Amino acid sequence: MKLTDLSQGRDNNFNLIRIAAAYAVLVTHSFALALGTGDAEPLRQTLGMTLGSIAVDIFFLTSGFLVTASLLTKQDSLEFIVARVLRIFPGLLVMLLFSVFVIGLSFTTLSWRDYLTDLRTYKYFAKCLTLVRGVAFELPGVFTGNPYDNSVNGSLWTLPNEVAMYLILVSTWIALSVIQRHRAGALRLLLVLSALFSGAQVLAGHYGLLNETTPFPQLFFMFFSGAAFFVLRARIQLSRPVFLAALALVVATALHGRFFFPTYLLCLPYILFYLAYVPSGWIRKYNRVGDYSYGIYIYAFPVQQSVAALIPHVSVPAMMAVSTIVTLSLAALSWHGIEQPALRLKNTVVARARALAHPLRRSPR
Repeated sequence: MKLTDLSQGRDNNFNLIRIAAAYAVLVTHSFALALGTGDAEPLRQTLGMTLGSIAVDIFFLTSGFLVTASLLTKQDSLEFIVARVLRIFPGLLVMLLFSVFVIGLSFTTLSWRDYLTDLRTYKYFAKCLTLVRGVAFELPGVFTGNPYDNSVNGSLWTLPNEVAMYLILVSTWIALSVIQRHRAGALRLLLVLSALFSGAQVLAGHYGLLNETTPFPQLFFMFFSGAAFFVLRARIQLSRPVFLAALALVVATALHGRFFFPTYLLCLPYILFYLAYVPSGWIRKYNRVGDYSYGIYIYAFPVQQSVAALIPHVSVPAMMAVSTIVTLSLAALSWHGIEQPALRLKNTVVARARALAHPLRRSPR
């Protein structure tokens, strides 16, 4: 079964994979936010990474594959940009309004007047909404007494990185317009080379050969590995024996540790895309529910901090249980009330943008 044959259309398991990944982040953060330290997450000691960090890699792999598919299939940079903006920012805006003016007002140690007139409140809102040069984490007086104090939404750090990947991809596509005839082929080559070179950089950093202190290279590798899988899909065969061998290698090296990380980097993309496209039947019924993954991802952290503030010394299982119920409810409201309606506006927004741009392209009389 070649990936190119299986990846036609939208009948796949990505929605299920993404919500599982989003929930994995919630699970990892439950340890840190209930106990006050991220070192309490069990996998950190055995693998050197957490369930949440693996989930983030899955998000970037999936995103790289799907957005590259969108760009190369439609070859329309304007539609690409509009789709990405509508997917990220409407839901983000509403979540920030809720975080700043509902959660923030409810838990700040300042008076409402002082909180609402504090410039830091609006700097937090603006920085997290624009995603320019990272995000802010603290609102004045909010969650100052929590075990993991001050941080309002630690999950948002990945969003500027994801936006950066989108900009790198679409900017490269636009720049290659100078070689229109070979544009798609050149982009395919660059995507594969980007995955290879960034993978080498990540491994070198892991083994101390490079002084790399940020997660960006690994996120870059994951995103462009997903992109490379798309452009090479006609050459990739999804085989059960290969999938099981890759899974066995990851498990076996996880038990010993020394070779886990390179095995993980090599095998995760194949494992992910096999699970995304090969299992079918009843499992695909989940697609009828909706894509709640983004809502879970952006709401879980402030909800969990609220639980920690309301229930002193909350246990990890209790944190997971309470925050799951509240976060899933908010995610469902976000998808059905904000995200899905925003995505339906894509064609309208693109058409209006083209109409506005058309007079600018006309030659003066």
